[in-house]
Amino acid sequence: MLGLVGAALFFIAFLINAANIGTNDVFTSTNVMLLGLTALALHVSGVGTGWRYRGRR
Repeated sequence: MLGLVGAALFFIAFLINAANIGTNDVFTSTNVMLLGLTALALHVSGVGTGWRYRGRR
């Protein structure tokens, strides 16, 4: 799931950069790309990959 979020953030960063959209200092293409890299790193490390069921034993 976080891999898809990372891909979407990369695409948004690409659109901001390609369209040369002027945004404020917080919402630049570099910051969105870094958020995508964070989501991708969390996905690769195993965060959010699935549910764990703890039943009675």
